[in-house]
Amino acid sequence: MSSQDLYSIPEIDVETLADALQRGPIPVQLLDVREPQELAIARLTEFQNIPLSQFAEWSGSITEQLDIHQETWVMCHHGMRSAQVCQWLSQNGFTNVKNISGGIDAYSLKIDSSIPRY
Repeated sequence: MSSQDLYSIPEIDVETLADALQRGPIPVQLLDVREPQELAIARLTEFQNIPLSQFAEWSGSITEQLDIHQETWVMCHHGMRSAQVCQWLSQNGFTNVKNISGGIDAYSLKIDSSIPRY
């Protein structure tokens, strides 16, 4: 995957994410691709964790776990791993995938400073 491919992935900013979460249940699949030790430091409980390091375990059954037609937002620490997963999901039938730009770090900086930075 080239870096140019990563820049073609639609993104949402953390302000949009915060607005959606504040409004209550949203019809969006929320995925966090960070590692369990990262989630132990900082997390948003609305997100389902699918660690990128465990790609071999979940990639074969992801279409059974998630709806490929439902909007899907993906987050990581800064936005690079989630961009990779967005690209892969798009290449594997997911029709509406967005990367959360800046990841949990941007969320902590711009939205909720009680979420630890690391």
